[in-house]
Amino acid sequence: MDLSLRDLAERTDVSAPMLSQVERAETSPTLAVATKIASGLELSLCQLLRLDEGDSVIVVPARARLQGGRGRGHRYEVLTPPLPGQRAEVSEHTLRPGAATGGFGDPPIHEPGSRETAVVLSGELQLTCDGTDYQLEEGDSVTFDADLPHHFENQGRMEARFLSVIAAGLRRS
Repeated sequence: MDLSLRDLAERTDVSAPMLSQVERAETSPTLAVATKIASGLELSLCQLLRLDEGDSVIVVPARARLQGGRGRGHRYEVLTPPLPGQRAEVSEHTLRPGAATGGFGDPPIHEPGSRETAVVLSGELQLTCDGTDYQLEEGDSVTFDADLPHHFENQGRMEARFLSVIAAGLRRS
């Protein structure tokens, strides 16, 4: 924006020496100071904190997907890149007949306030969330509070596949 430190100091109500220290990574600003800096640069705080991410488009080749769950008849691949500050994760899951993503009584694995949306691509699934069962068929989708105890189970005779999107840290309304 072609601003001097003094110009930015005037726009943000943050002293030029403080801005200089932040710019040289000699100090980390408080959230309040970072918000003022973002506003002075006509950015949201989120945009300011992501300026060092580099490319705005990131391709995750199929061969580079994070894979897991190879035991117990459940396997998955994470489709989104592992970026700092990532607010959502997309994964594809496959369950053999009789397999489950977890078990009854397993603790929630998502942070408080997380929401999950799942879309059944093929087969049939049962979602057990907070002690209640929900039957899902191909094409069905479901959204729920992912910080509650939950798991998916394939009680059918065919392999089942579903996509899962986890949105982290959203608050319940």
